[in-house]
Amino acid sequence: MDPSALIAFVAVDLTLVMTPGADWAFAIAAGLRGRAVTSVAGLAGGYAVHAALVTAGVGALLARSASALDVLTLAGAAYLAFLGVGVLRRPPRVSEDGGASLGWLRGAAVSTLNPKGLLLFFAVLPQFVVTRAAWPATTQLAVLGSLHIAFCAVVYLGVAVTAARVLGCRPRAALLVARLSGITMIVVAVALAAERGFGGL
Repeated sequence: MDPSALIAFVAVDLTLVMTPGADWAFAIAAGLRGRAVTSVAGLAGGYAVHAALVTAGVGALLARSASALDVLTLAGAAYLAFLGVGVLRRPPRVSEDGGASLGWLRGAAVSTLNPKGLLLFFAVLPQFVVTRAAWPATTQLAVLGSLHIAFCAVVYLGVAVTAARVLGCRPRAALLVARLSGITMIVVAVALAAERGFGGL
């Protein structure tokens, strides 16, 4: 694989992963509920679905279909809003037992329906594929997708665990952060819906 393309992708991808957004908000809420590992595993699993679709060539088709991206974006926005309202109505508390499977499923749903994740895999990631490289394009896509999944797993797990440890002995601060996480999800959902409604990204 072309080293310069790989370095450029790592720089761009880490910047995107390190930028707080819906995934961060979900990871914080999951950490406060004591579901950091299972929820982050779900997030990684959802992005694995994206990586598989892009590697299989489906991503190129979706990227060329504005209507398909509109539907996926609006579905993701609706789900983020649903999760945000749920967090506001029932703010998570540290070590609150909500079921490991639920944490994994919700994590997978958040990342699978995350419109920004979809755009990253289907529109941004292919730009770092070098057609004249020794590795086939599918192999390059698989490597880049795997790197993104690994970065997400490490960063989001760190966010979730840190939230639980730092806020564990500060119930009022934990409640405030939980509510901010819920609001963040709703704001992101509204922004995404508005973007698609006014001509797309």
